[in-house]
Amino acid sequence: MKIGLIGTGMLGNAIGIHLLHSGYQLTVFNRTSDKTIELEKNGACVVSTPKEVGENSDIVIIVVKDANAVNHVSFEKDGIVYGNHKGLIVCDMSTINPINSKNNAEKFSNHDISMLDTPVMGGPNVAINGELIMMASGNKNTFDSCKKLLDTIATKVFFLGESGTAHSIKLAMNLQITMLALAISEGITLTRGMNINPETFLEILNSTYFKTGMSENKAFKMIQDNFEPTFTLENLKKDINTISQASKSLGLELPMTKKAEEVYENAVKEGFGKLDYTGILAYLKKINKMV
Repeated sequence: MKIGLIGTGMLGNAIGIHLLHSGYQLTVFNRTSDKTIELEKNGACVVSTPKEVGENSDIVIIVVKDANAVNHVSFEKDGIVYGNHKGLIVCDMSTINPINSKNNAEKFSNHDISMLDTPVMGGPNVAINGELIMMASGNKNTFDSCKKLLDTIATKVFFLGESGTAHSIKLAMNLQITMLALAISEGITLTRGMNINPETFLEILNSTYFKTGMSENKAFKMIQDNFEPTFTLENLKKDINTISQASKSLGLELPMTKKAEEVYENAVKEGFGKLDYTGILAYLKKINKMV
């Protein structure tokens, strides 16, 4: 089976390396070509347009920044649809509004291309070993035909039904990330403000029911000002914007999301966008004038 990969940022690159090491043929495209160098060194074929990815692949995986980028690589000049051939399938791992996803599925269908929503949880550190968690939705027969590939990428794959469902759950999951990062960061900031070593707070937190993967695996790096990105603060801010747009279209009021959107927006404006999303702690440290 020949696989295409469009979008070779941190996550896409890790997924691509894992697929190559798993024996798949891989054709890749990225708008910034220097982000394909590692994949090319590991055996990927680098091409200059999404159209060429479509022409040379049975399944094309999209891992790009947002809905506009998905639309560009899919339907605009030299997009995937212009490299269409019988049996082509597209798996979209980007984090986008479920309304956009449903529209994209319909547009691909008009070109006789099947599309699955396949967003994932987990960063490049787990993607490199095929240990992501995947949510999938779309046509069940299409899903079944891709199952072997999806099981290579993820340790758990949840099929959730009709198109758009997986992206809805992905937004709800990223909302959890948003709130957990803020809660841990404000807890650390509060204990620091009281002249208490934040390690004490974390040790007690991790001894309770309220511990999380984030408090166990990232929080101790956070208090050491280690914000090496696995998922950038600016990308999470983008996803919070998408959550707000989706909730507004449904007539839902999410007051904490609205406040979180404001906090992350300010953090990006203050220059923290390229840090890991847990770098929201660094922003709180700055506005509280902590050394």
